[in-house]
Amino acid sequence: MNNPEFWHNKWAANQIGFHLEDVNPLLIEFWKHTEPSHDKSVFVPLCGKSEDLVWLASKHQDVQGVELSQIAVRAFFSEHFYTPMVTQINGQHELYQFDELSIYTGDYFTAPIQAVDTIYDRASLVALPKEMRVQYVERLKQLLKPGGKILLVTLDYNQEEMSGPPFSVPRDEVEQLFSGYKITQLNQDIAGDDHPKIAKKGLSRFSEEVYLIECQL
Repeated sequence: MNNPEFWHNKWAANQIGFHLEDVNPLLIEFWKHTEPSHDKSVFVPLCGKSEDLVWLASKHQDVQGVELSQIAVRAFFSEHFYTPMVTQINGQHELYQFDELSIYTGDYFTAPIQAVDTIYDRASLVALPKEMRVQYVERLKQLLKPGGKILLVTLDYNQEEMSGPPFSVPRDEVEQLFSGYKITQLNQDIAGDDHPKIAKKGLSRFSEEVYLIECQL
């Protein structure tokens, strides 16, 4: 990734403000738009130790993730009292497998992910600086089967008012990145004056947005 050491240091220091302690309510509310079924495979890029993985694994028989930090992946399994089977792959990656879950440690761009029916991106695209997003999305498209769907959660704010990550990825950029795909905005949660990003960071605007992106057959 752009600066692997940055993310390794975040996990080593437990500076993981991006980590949610519970399943993301946006996933619970909007996952139905992907037309999920138990036999549809799912990929979660840059998955950290997200609780969303457990929720997805309860609904799908094949959930793959990739995460740069070995600390994050090991913490995920130990916190859930899962004992995964660990396999070394090419000296570059480790594969942690437990029931429906397969999580690769190492670089997103080289991990041997199998193509999937559905992708869930909550904190991945917004974690990357602008110059990396095109390459990231190209890889994402390669991993999505024809007719597949992506549930994407982004943030929109004035990038000049706050440095990322998480970065601002406004609607026009989403439309550019996924040009040729059907893009539907499912939700736009515009922050009020009492939101920490407005009240404490002094941002003029801040919104969390949810998109359904569909690969046309």
